[in-house]
Amino acid sequence: MRLAPAILTNVMIRPFLPTLLLASLFWGAGAARAGSIVVFAAASLTDSLQEIARAYIQQSGEKVALNFGSSSSLARQIQEGAPADVFFSADQAQMDSLEKLGLIAPETRRNRLSNSLVIVVADDSKLALASARDLTQATVKRIALADPQTVPAGVYSREYLEKLGLWPALAPKVVPTDNVRAALAAVESGNVEAGMVYKTDAAISKHVKIACAVPPGEGPDILYPMAQVKDSKDPAAARKFLDYLNSAEAARVFEKFGFLIAK
Repeated sequence: MRLAPAILTNVMIRPFLPTLLLASLFWGAGAARAGSIVVFAAASLTDSLQEIARAYIQQSGEKVALNFGSSSSLARQIQEGAPADVFFSADQAQMDSLEKLGLIAPETRRNRLSNSLVIVVADDSKLALASARDLTQATVKRIALADPQTVPAGVYSREYLEKLGLWPALAPKVVPTDNVRAALAAVESGNVEAGMVYKTDAAISKHVKIACAVPPGEGPDILYPMAQVKDSKDPAAARKFLDYLNSAEAARVFEKFGFLIAK
């Protein structure tokens, strides 16, 4: 499931949905603004960051453009020189790789959110899945995962299934997608019988239902770090937005969408 690319500031970006939030959506016209930033963020953050960015723009009058995709593809774009000011990843590995390359300002790095995994089916599905082990049954022919080799949600899912000893049996059934929202869309459309996504993604869909959740304490430790990109064109504006993401006001929005605030 791959969608046509869009262009942001002359850099090729692969959005997870046709409604990529380009600069023009959030910048608009009006009074002079002090700063402008581009935020590269994991696809699972879409709904919460849209709401947070709107509130921030209204309060500050500054410019924010949001670009969503898999954390791995966004990290790769930053490595290739894509213009970004803030990176908000769905896992530590992608942020670690950028930090090792000297591409983020390490003093700005912070783990902000946590999440969990669930198995979802279409809302009209008759499948009964009490646990991940039931994905091995013959009635489940295809399972949508974000790419289990590179995309955080897929990597987390693969690690959990490996821990249970189920990966060898389930790997042939896996339909890899560009990111977690694409995996969700595959389940919504009925193109697969089941999928593994973040709990927060399942919560925003009206066309899937949670068949079962990964029990607390059994799943991977899912953390979302954020940081300023080292080559930000406006580091002061980037840090100001990071401060807002750390605020209690932003925390309320994240929690509304089902995220846990990292301790």
